[in-house]
This record gives sequence, structure tokens and C-alpha cells, in this order.
Amino acid sequence: MMVDAGSMRIMEILSNATNVIAEGEVLQLLNMHDPDVTIERYLQVIRYKTAKLFEASAQLGAVLAGADAAMEEAAAEYGRRIGTAFQLVDDMLDYTASAEQMGKNAGDDLREGKPTLPLLHLLEHGTAEQRALAREAIVQGGTEHFDAVFSAIHASGALEVTFEAARREAEAAEKAAQQFPPSELKDTLVALCEFSLQRQS
Repeated sequence: MMVDAGSMRIMEILSNATNVIAEGEVLQLLNMHDPDVTIERYLQVIRYKTAKLFEASAQLGAVLAGADAAMEEAAAEYGRRIGTAFQLVDDMLDYTASAEQMGKNAGDDLREGKPTLPLLHLLEHGTAEQRALAREAIVQGGTEHFDAVFSAIHASGALEVTFEAARREAEAAEKAAQQFPPSELKDTLVALCEFSLQRQS
């Protein structure tokens, strides 16, 4: 499909996205079971994986539509921001939603020893006991401290912090979408941002 489009620009965008996403996968593996991961390193993984995939997808739409450079960049920004918001909400739902709501089991990130923003916030702002619990959970993975970590995350305000981070990204995506010419499709993209701003817990 990439070759059939007959566009070097499409080839360039997709080849770059493939490289960045592969690098993001390696970075995520390096972060696993590491309680010293910083929020910036966590966000870098999101930018390199989920956000890059969304960015490339949105940018390709602009290229295929023959949009100018400004619209192409607006589309890329939209995808990058909405992709980041999507991943932040997904990480928040891992500590709030049921398997039926998510399509996967709650707590999967914790079981895998994956430090996401709710857990990183607890590591920075929890009590000494909560921080020790979070570190042990990240290092060990599994479900031994599942309930205790869940309770600590809810009590620490980590979910609110994560939601606010997602909200800022969704607002930035909406701002980018406002640069598109009026159409039903633009309205749909804006509506997606507004839906993302609704509290999902």
C-alpha cells in the first residue's frame, strides 16, 4: 500500500515512523522493572510509540489530500497530541476501569512492572511507605501488592494528575484541528478531542 501510493513523501514519513516506533519499543523495554524511570523518560516512550503512530497516520491524510506544508504540520501535531492523550488515558484506566471497559485486564501495567504516570506520581509524592511499595511493585511485577498499590494510587491523587496531563494534550490537539478548513470531518476530529476531555473514571 505504501508503494502503490507512488509518493516519496509518504515513504519518508512511514520509514521515519517505523524507526522511531522501534526505538520507542526498545526504550520501553529498558524502562520495565526500573523504579528510577523519570516522568520525562516515560513521556519519551509515549512520544516514540503511540504518539508517533498517531502522528504519522494523521500526517499521511494531509499528504494524500494534497494539503500544504502548514496543514500537514497541523495534522501531524493533531495526531501527536491526541495520541499522547490516548496513551495517558489508557494508563489511567489501568487503575480504574474493568476488563469489559478496556478490553484488557486492569492492572496489566503493574503486573508487567511497567512504570506509568500514575505509578511514577506515587513514587514522587506518596508517603515513604507508599513509595517503597511502588518501587517493590515495579521491580517485582506480578500481583503480590496489587490491591495495596491500587489503593495508594487512588489516595495520592495520581489519577487526577494523569487525567489533567491527558486533558492538556487533548486541548492542544483541538487547537491544531482548528487550523483545518471547515468540514464534517474537521468537526469529527474536534469532537474526538472533546470526548477525550471527559473524565473516564
